[in-house]
Amino acid sequence: MAAAEALGASRSGPRPGGGSTISVVVAVAIVVADMVGVGVFTSLGFQVKQIPSGFSILLLWTIGGIVALCGVFCYGELGAMFPRSSGEYNLLGRAYHPAFGFVAGWVSATVGFAAPVALAAMAFGEYGKAVLPDTPPMLLAVGVVWMVSLVQLAGVRHSGRFQLIATILKVVLIIAFLVSGFAIGTAQPVSFAPSAPDLAYIASAPFAISLVFVMYSFSGWNAATYIIGEVRDPERNVPRAMLSGTLIVLVLYVALNAVFLYTAPIDRLAGQLDVARISGSYIFGEFGGRIVGAMICFGLISSISAMMWIGPRVMMTMGEDIPVLRPFARRSAGGAPVYAILFQLVAANLMLLTRSFEAVLDFIQFSLLFCSFFTVLGLIKLRITHPELPRPYRAWGYPLTPLVFLLVTGFMMYYLLTQRPLQSALGVLIMLSGLLIYAVFRKRSAGDAAVAPSGLQ
Repeated sequence: MAAAEALGASRSGPRPGGGSTISVVVAVAIVVADMVGVGVFTSLGFQVKQIPSGFSILLLWTIGGIVALCGVFCYGELGAMFPRSSGEYNLLGRAYHPAFGFVAGWVSATVGFAAPVALAAMAFGEYGKAVLPDTPPMLLAVGVVWMVSLVQLAGVRHSGRFQLIATILKVVLIIAFLVSGFAIGTAQPVSFAPSAPDLAYIASAPFAISLVFVMYSFSGWNAATYIIGEVRDPERNVPRAMLSGTLIVLVLYVALNAVFLYTAPIDRLAGQLDVARISGSYIFGEFGGRIVGAMICFGLISSISAMMWIGPRVMMTMGEDIPVLRPFARRSAGGAPVYAILFQLVAANLMLLTRSFEAVLDFIQFSLLFCSFFTVLGLIKLRITHPELPRPYRAWGYPLTPLVFLLVTGFMMYYLLTQRPLQSALGVLIMLSGLLIYAVFRKRSAGDAAVAPSGLQ
């Protein structure tokens, strides 16, 4: 009981901005925006190259969504138990040891969000050429990161409104694209009903490998756990936000792939990166590429905004626990962690200007999967070792849902280790560097209690 009481005493961090909170609707918007990036608009071409079946492709994306929902159920229970911002930094620190949480926080705070921000910004610059052909892509990329960062610095209330409007606009544009595709697009000879060859496709190695990349497109379903401390009634609303956001994205992803296949010939899509542009050209004619480019640009603004919101919350929470990082915990009157936002802004800009984000994204994938895997495993651990802890929300389908998530995530880690051993090894080195830095910070701290949130040991 002592461990449970100590845990309960610090279940949530202080509210930013003197109690400023965001609604469940804004939390849903953050989840949707963080998930829907460029992945769904680019990956189909590589999937249909070896899986030329409408039914198998839609099943592939449906399975990816179901696995993401399994993760949502698990993170929902942990987030409701430990309602404090910062995602895996908080959850792994509670379930295992503060050192494990610090390793996850170190990866997220330094490169885990800055690199995807830089990638999304670079994509914004490239697609922006369709709208502003005379503007250099790098200028557009840097400009959108600075614009979004200024909105975040204005405070939680302003960033919440911006996030909600930007995400609604993104979803409306995608729905308009879907309706246009099915209404005015020319139907291709593709069937979405199951047939005999589908069984062979589903049981093939390309199907399993494609699932890895589908899961990357679904990454971001856990976004609400990074902002728990700012969500109103987090024990109820964080699980709701993750579930609602993931279901919305699942429907959008399946529908988008259906309209790509419905409007463009499979042989034109196979092996191509810009499947959305190809589909748009068949729907809207010669201006299709420009229309799709504008749609993706608007969508990327909300994605960058979501990552610029949730990423700094990791450094902010680490600053609350670690004296050396205390400046990053400082917040403005509007609740914005100013120095943490500026830190991520600088990191994202450096990666943009040096184009290092592509290499960083390659070698942090294993680390991010590793942290997610052990977070869900931590749910099972706590069910066994601390069944007495309050659980405002309990994972639906336990123990099947965590086992499904662990199985798929374990396969993804195995794939990275075998197919990208060097990049995976570099990811492990980043985590080990975080462990070393934790040891240094712990030694310099006045006491263990000031270093990190209490773990359950």
